[in-house]
This record gives sequence, structure tokens and C-alpha cells, in this order.
Amino acid sequence: MKTLIRGRVLSFHADPAETDDSHRFWDNGAILVQDGRIVAVGDYGDIADPQAQEIDHRPHLVMAGFIDPHIHFPQVQVVAAWAAELLDWLNDHTFPIEAQYRDPDHAAHMAGAFLDQLILNGTTTACAFGSVHKASAEALFAAAESRGMALLAGKVMMDRNAPDAVLDDAQPSYDDSRALIERWHGRGRLEYAITPRFAITSTPEQLRAAGTLATENPGMAIQTHLSENHAEIELTLQLYPEARDYLDIYDRFGLLGPRSLMGHAIHLSAREAARMAETGTRAIHCPTSNLFLGSGLFDDHAMRAAGVVTGVATDIGGGTDWSMLATLAEAYKIAQLRGRRMHPLAAFHWATRGNAVALGMEDRIGSVQPGRFADLVVLDPRATQAMRLRHDKVDSLMQELFILQVMGDDRAVVETYVAGRALKPTAAAGG
Repeated sequence: MKTLIRGRVLSFHADPAETDDSHRFWDNGAILVQDGRIVAVGDYGDIADPQAQEIDHRPHLVMAGFIDPHIHFPQVQVVAAWAAELLDWLNDHTFPIEAQYRDPDHAAHMAGAFLDQLILNGTTTACAFGSVHKASAEALFAAAESRGMALLAGKVMMDRNAPDAVLDDAQPSYDDSRALIERWHGRGRLEYAITPRFAITSTPEQLRAAGTLATENPGMAIQTHLSENHAEIELTLQLYPEARDYLDIYDRFGLLGPRSLMGHAIHLSAREAARMAETGTRAIHCPTSNLFLGSGLFDDHAMRAAGVVTGVATDIGGGTDWSMLATLAEAYKIAQLRGRRMHPLAAFHWATRGNAVALGMEDRIGSVQPGRFADLVVLDPRATQAMRLRHDKVDSLMQELFILQVMGDDRAVVETYVAGRALKPTAAAGG
């Protein structure tokens, strides 16, 4: 069965921050989908197919689904938990909640709720941290597989500086991670991500085990945290006094590379930024989390100038909103405080193709092009009364995008397609 999805179609093929030739826009556009992938995109009159089931989303905007490259699955119920700063927030709220994910039934229930929230907000792919328990990753992979979603995830590796209920040891952590890799990596649209939480909660033995996994599985994604706030950095360097800086800890254990995702990366030295660029290591900006926890202001302009590829993410549950639209709004404000202007086209590229590039998946997702998976989001820039009032004075695509970025939330998401399947109604009824 072919499906023809009509709408005002926007697709990125390059970064608007780097070139004026970055995107295509079809005001009377259509996307032809077959077997979960895009067959053709263009003007409706050019690709209309009488054999296709037609779905008309006009006058809404249709673009690639949002991609979230840093999010915590076990923190569904930690969002909006009050704490003084990062380390207090982890100890007072996060670790006790994550301990519950040792129960497979609880993990399975919350995995459905987690993915439903992503879909409701137009997010079609995520790179997610599990809890320390193997059951958490099993549940999340199974739930994503049932929806046909692309997902990167891994069980967290933690063997110190946290309650016993969320700790493992280096060898069992390696063993569980390896078993999960053998069972899930490359199955359908699923990928494993080697997941040492951060240097504070890993001994050298455990980081060495993570490095062994990386050596045994070249090209596999690695996710962790780096230089989120000053107290974290100070404690980290006390634990690893031989390291030149925070990044050097991961470097010594072979955890840097083009598929290494460093959440936050706010307070970096020039040496660290240069080394990230040299190794291709990615920096993932988490704006709502950084503001909520008072961690600092990420400098995307400086990172790009240093040659570092960046992504932008919700960081649920330190992050305060599941919506990539709300995330882009806060990223815009942080850029303003840094004295930089973020163009709406650059923002929407960042949340789609830009994040696909950060994950090393731009050949499969992130743009509306033939051969890519039909992971799409349909957006309504007139979704609320306030948005409609503003939209009455809009005369350009750029202004429409900016309304969505600044005023939009899940109500602006009309539909979410995963591999050509409309999933938002199912997600809205579930949970």
C-alpha cells in the first residue's frame, strides 16, 4: 500500500547556519510513502499517485520528525522535582525513582508511557539512558520495536557514589551490556548505546569495561555526561586526579569518537573543545535542563567555531518539557544571552537533520528525502488561540516557524508518523 501525505512540506539538506542553500519548501507539497520509506517528495501535481491512499494535512506544515539525542527513560516521573542543583537533584529525587526500574513490570509500563510522550510531542527517534537495571533497557527496546521506532538506548553503568539500589559492579555491568547488545543491537531500527552515566558514578574499572565494549563494537554509540556544572567538575577531578581535565577521563578509556555523545558540555576548556573536534565527539545541548538546574549557558557558537558537531535535546527529567518546540525556545533564549541570534530555519534544522547528523544517522532519518524512513511530524502554527492571533500577522515561512518555536507545544503536533504509520491517536489513547 502506498500513502500520499499532503501538506506544506519542508525538508533540510544542509545546515542553514552554514549555507543559504539548506532546504526545500513545497507550499502544495506531498510525500509518497511505501513500505515505511519515502519514495518521492515534491509538488503534489508532480507526484500524485492514483494508487496511493491520500491523507490531506493542508494547510499544516509537514517535516521530518523531531530527534531527541539525550533523554532519560527512568526519569518520566522526575520532571519538575525541586532541588538546589544537579547533585542534590540526583540524590534526592532521581536515584530513588530509578531504583523502581529493577521491576520488569514497572519498567514495561513506563516504557509505554515514555514512548507515548515522545510521539505526542512529534519526536520519532531518541537516544535514551536506561536505569542501571537490565530490565529497563529490555522494556524500552521491546516497546520501541512494537512501534517500529528508531531508538538508541543502553542500561546505565554505575558502580559508586549512589545508593546500592542503583549500583552494579564493573564485570556484571559489562556482562549485562554485552547481553543486551547481542539481543537488541541492529534488530529492526534499534541500536545499543554504551552508557556509563558519568565519571562520578563509575570507577576506573567500570570505565575500562565501557571502553572494552566500545573496542569490541566499533562504531557503536556511546552516551554520557560532561561538564554540566562546577560542583560536578570539581568532584570528578578529585576522583580522577591524574586526568588533565574532565574530557581526558573519557579519552583515557577510549570513549571518544564520532558516535560519542557528551550531554551538556557547558564548561569546557579550549583543550577539551579542540580534542572533541579532533576525535569527532559530539556535544549535546540540553537547554531546559541547564536553566532549570542553574548549570550554565551552553555556547553553541563557540563549539561550532571549534569544529564540534552539536545536537539539542530535552534531557527529560532534568529537562522540563518533552516538546522539542519548547526546547528550541529555550535554546533561542540562551543564544540571546550569549549575544547570538538563532534563525528559525537553523533551529528546526537542529532538531531534525542536525540531530540526525549528531547521531550519525542522517542517511536514514532527519530529512524528507527519497530513501529515508517516513518519520514525519505535522505541525499547526495556529494550534492555540494565542498562536492564531499571532499568525494573522504572519507573511513568511520563517515567521510561522518562529511562532511554533516560541509558542508551540504538544498541541501544535497534529500527527506523528513513524515509518509511515500515523501513531499519535494510538499514543493519545494509551499510556
